[in-house]
Amino acid sequence: MFDELRDSLRALSSRLDPDERRRMSSGMREALVHAKLAVNDMRAALTATEQRLRSEQSELETVRRRQGLAADIGDHETVAIAERFAAQHAERVAVLESKRMVQQQELALAEREYESMSADLRRVMSGLAPEASSAEASSVDAAAAREVDALLGDEPLLSDDPLAAPSPSRRTRSEREADAEARLADLKRKLGR
Repeated sequence: MFDELRDSLRALSSRLDPDERRRMSSGMREALVHAKLAVNDMRAALTATEQRLRSEQSELETVRRRQGLAADIGDHETVAIAERFAAQHAERVAVLESKRMVQQQELALAEREYESMSADLRRVMSGLAPEASSAEASSVDAAAAREVDALLGDEPLLSDDPLAAPSPSRRTRSEREADAEARLADLKRKLGR
């Protein structure tokens, strides 16, 4: 009877038990790392497209300049060839401009999804379910953000050594909140507010 009551209360709560939190956070960390790599790949592809676009625009200008010079001296054969090449380069420029626009939109979408995934991971690492209310989640977002930053940085988040200094995830919620409040007060003081 008490087990059923406890399970019912747990289902109503937005808090995760430690085992569920570890299971969810490990999968979410891996997905977040893959998403970050994908965003970086999209940025690199956008940069490559922009370089190709600049190159094609330069070629188009060169062909048009040569076409103008050939027309000035009355070389109709060179003008015809230049017109054909100008049309090809103009078409490539149009395609690359469209491609760049689509890649920019895709990158913006991927960055928004990455931020959403990062926020979900922060909630899970702070003990909240990913779909927890935003008011409840915002109270622990600052502490969880540090944990995610540590995860994505070079420093290890969790240590297997029980004698190691406690990681941010092992601190109590009140300690994390007190630390976040102290940092906020320090930041406000520095900004003169």
